[in-house]
Amino acid sequence: MKIFIAGSISIKHLDVKVKERIDNIIEQKYTVIVGDADGADSSIQSYLHQKGASDAVVYCSGDQARNNIGHWRVEHVQVKSAAPGSRAFFTAKDLAMAKEADYGLMIWDAKSTGTLSNVIELLRRKKKSVVFVNKAKRFQTVGDVAQLEGLLGFMSETALQKADLKIHLHEKISELRHEQADMFA
Repeated sequence: MKIFIAGSISIKHLDVKVKERIDNIIEQKYTVIVGDADGADSSIQSYLHQKGASDAVVYCSGDQARNNIGHWRVEHVQVKSAAPGSRAFFTAKDLAMAKEADYGLMIWDAKSTGTLSNVIELLRRKKKSVVFVNKAKRFQTVGDVAQLEGLLGFMSETALQKADLKIHLHEKISELRHEQADMFA
């Protein structure tokens, strides 16, 4: 079992509830798939390293991981279609992690479009996420469009508008809703 753990770059400290979930993942001997960014990714890596987790893989776009605190195996995602350092460049590793993972554990600040995109990508691939909404200090399971829409209830109107501009949020929800309807047609 492979668990994609990621979160918002603004989150520098993991809540005790998130640490408990990660402890369970380590105890179950699941493989952790984590990115190389600062913020939540490096906090997750630090916690995994502190707990002596050996079954982790760090994904990075391009040739060099920005963070690999535990000196784990690195999965280099080669990106030919986007400029190094661009949003599309770093998104390539997130897409690869969503493809490889069985489930997601996301730590979200209720505005990050990167973390929200990961939840949507997992859902598009018929995979569930458990999202820790940092400001509410609670977990939300996202396994269908209705649950995704419930998650969006934590966002401010401004954050929703920005998400729609950056990642075409409403268009993606409409596509997911259409895919789900086709499954039952």
